[in-house]
Amino acid sequence: QTISIAKAGITTVLNSRTSVLAAANPPSGRYDDLKSAQDNIDLQTTILSRFDLIFIVKDVRMYSQDKLIASHIIKVHASAHSSNESRNPKDDNWLKRYIQYCRTECHPRLSDSAANMLQVNYVKIRQDMRQQANESGEAAVIPITVRQLEAIIRLSESLAKMRLSHVATESHVLEALRLFNVSTMDAARSGINQQLNMTAEMQQAESQIKRRMGIGS
Repeated sequence: QTISIAKAGITTVLNSRTSVLAAANPPSGRYDDLKSAQDNIDLQTTILSRFDLIFIVKDVRMYSQDKLIASHIIKVHASAHSSNESRNPKDDNWLKRYIQYCRTECHPRLSDSAANMLQVNYVKIRQDMRQQANESGEAAVIPITVRQLEAIIRLSESLAKMRLSHVATESHVLEALRLFNVSTMDAARSGINQQLNMTAEMQQAESQIKRRMGIGS
């Protein structure tokens, strides 16, 4: 990947061989399902579109889920000391060498069938987002452009690289599409679907509040 710079009279293209992992909290402190991902994350669309995968992690208040999370955290802290003692540094070194070998020695490319599958799915995603924008009357929170197509290609090639495969096959593309759909696409649809499918109870409550406050009268 590269990054273009045009600052202070300097115009150049630099290599960008690094990964960026970013986290953001909602401005209100809690995720609002009736707002878009852009409003909750409070980052510009141009910035959001530059991330390959965008995951929305919500703190859902559910007894069973809260109990499961609490149990996991307690077990992690309870076994932290014993796990450090039993940890084998050789395993860590082997994993580091394996990852380094994958990155330097394996450079997979899409097969013809995988490329065709990717093309068909990319066009379908674009059509679905266009239809959603027409129904909601709002532009997509995260525009689906060629940048997202390149992201799916990188995911497919990375999955192949993990298996030391020199060809990214249809199975790699399918997994890349699955990851893209459960992350970035869910974030792009976040808030809009809830607004389109507002329940009758919510609409009634809204009208009652407006009537009592005299809004629009």
